[in-house]
Amino acid sequence: MRIRQARPDEARALSALVLRSKAHWGYDEAFLAACRDELTISADEMTARRLVVAEDETSGEPLGLASLEGQAPDGTLGLLFVEPRVIGLGIGRALYAHVLDTARELGFERLTIDSDPHAVDFYRALGARPVPGGGALPRLLVEPPPRKAWVRAWTRGPRTVQLGNVGEFQAQFGELTPLARRASGHYSCLAALGSPHPAAVVLPVTVPPGWVELLCRQLAWESVEMYDGLGAAHTDDDAAARADTQAAEAPPPGLAAAILARPALTRRLRGLGLPFVPWGHTGPSGELSGEPLPSGALRYESKSAANSLFQRLAPAHPAITVPVQRTAANRREAARLLLALVRAGTGGVVKTEHGVGGSGTHVVRSLRGLLPVLRALPRGPLLVEDYVADVADVADVADVADVADVADGMDVADVTDGSAPSQGDSPPDLPSNVPRDLTYDGLVDTAGTVHDVGAARMDVADTAYRGATVGPGAVPDRAASIALRFGHAVGLELAASGYRGWYDVDFVTATAGRLAPTEINLRLTGPSVAFMVKARLDETRGGDHLVRSLDHIPLGARLPNTELIAWLKELTGRCTGIGAVLVPSIPTAAFDPAPFLGVLLAARAPDRLDAAEALVRCAAQDLGRIFAPADRIFAPADGTSGPAAPTGPAV
Repeated sequence: MRIRQARPDEARALSALVLRSKAHWGYDEAFLAACRDELTISADEMTARRLVVAEDETSGEPLGLASLEGQAPDGTLGLLFVEPRVIGLGIGRALYAHVLDTARELGFERLTIDSDPHAVDFYRALGARPVPGGGALPRLLVEPPPRKAWVRAWTRGPRTVQLGNVGEFQAQFGELTPLARRASGHYSCLAALGSPHPAAVVLPVTVPPGWVELLCRQLAWESVEMYDGLGAAHTDDDAAARADTQAAEAPPPGLAAAILARPALTRRLRGLGLPFVPWGHTGPSGELSGEPLPSGALRYESKSAANSLFQRLAPAHPAITVPVQRTAANRREAARLLLALVRAGTGGVVKTEHGVGGSGTHVVRSLRGLLPVLRALPRGPLLVEDYVADVADVADVADVADVADVADGMDVADVTDGSAPSQGDSPPDLPSNVPRDLTYDGLVDTAGTVHDVGAARMDVADTAYRGATVGPGAVPDRAASIALRFGHAVGLELAASGYRGWYDVDFVTATAGRLAPTEINLRLTGPSVAFMVKARLDETRGGDHLVRSLDHIPLGARLPNTELIAWLKELTGRCTGIGAVLVPSIPTAAFDPAPFLGVLLAARAPDRLDAAEALVRCAAQDLGRIFAPADRIFAPADGTSGPAAPTGPAV
């Protein structure tokens, strides 16, 4: 579905659509005859009424229409009608969002809606409120919220081209294992949500048919061009295409390079005239977009470089404490350092130089926990930090003899005591409800200006990232203020280094009212997607949404594409019924051996958000009772063994 300006030659057809839509609500012929003149559209008034049409992209058939009437700052949503057979498919929401976007651009501050009684709930759900007046019809008022400054800076216009080059970005810092490549393919789907309203999305993996339509319906998007499956070889043979799809489960890094290797696709994407937004900057993505980063601009993706920057900035930020970090050349040296920290009663954290989502990071707070961590570590070099304790932590130190074999022959006398340097007067303690894991998100625009996006509460299990919550109350005000001030200072340093794009700074809460920064991510992330969805919902549905990203919800059964999309449609309806919005974010892992799903949930109240999460998790587990267990799942109805072949345009 796309939205375009109405043409004078279709006035009669559009008038007929309006009357069919009105009749859908059960009005008799006498009533429709009485309002026929009022609902008839004349060819000479289309421009003045700013009439737009939603049309089927394939057939060109009109599916709905809307008008924005009057002069700024006060106007009227004069018409909004949808073809009866597509009511409930998101056409009305998309038209409404289009009118609000146009109103915002033209300087309208208030729009009056004289609504059909049957449509009042529709408008109220999208943020309009009842006001006096209107005569025989209920009157509502909507005030289009201004677009946030960071959204304007990020998109540089209404829409973008999104690149899911997760694996390509990660591969810059080391070879990916097959498991990491497979995970990067699933995670690349989040790139579709890497701006509030994309025009085109390019992914290395094949997505289920119907997924993009669900996103459009939930987020009031107009048409989105999807180019998926670029991690697999292209072929016209169906059987080979299905085999390629299986190979795409572990896509090789190089999405932007794959686009550049397809001249027709490159011309098409560049021909849109829109900014390219990669998941993370790479050489090929810079070549594709024409906006390469200078050498060294990604250096703070390194955890040691980030820690050095934190140490340099901390003296100007009394509410920040930075963990002491040491470099270990190998596992043996890391074991010696960790053992000293555990014996000192503080515990330690061991990290690889690069890693995403908590990969390569392990917490060691007891001697019993040291040996399994050492077995999981690469050879080195490794980074060892103090464990940052918060007020809820209690030391859990086992008897040294339990792991005497680990310490055998290791001299710990030269290890520092693990205490962080003093950094000014201690600020007041943070409130007890501050989450353990927080993140600040911001961006550096093309001119080098830093824009604060916000602070988020992260859901971290051990050291593995699972999701985040953004919106009112997600992070207590004082903690958010500390994170934003320090995160902005980091952004200024990034801008000076030549970096341009999205970034975040992750924190853990510490004692003495402080936050401890742990790493910088120079790319989009899970929390960034939550901020994007929140921005879109706030603009199109009004209010101040809470949004929660859940990147890994285990499914009780493996679902082929057809069953997955049908189940998601039913689940989105159930979430709507409790006042929440469900946006499926990672749909490609539902047929994995250990199937899972990624979603974003949104609501205007915390209890609705929590209820929606409980509903989704329960429904996901119930699949195991509805369908066969995961190890005995039926084959898809089309006879294939997994996801379908790429669904994007053949470019």
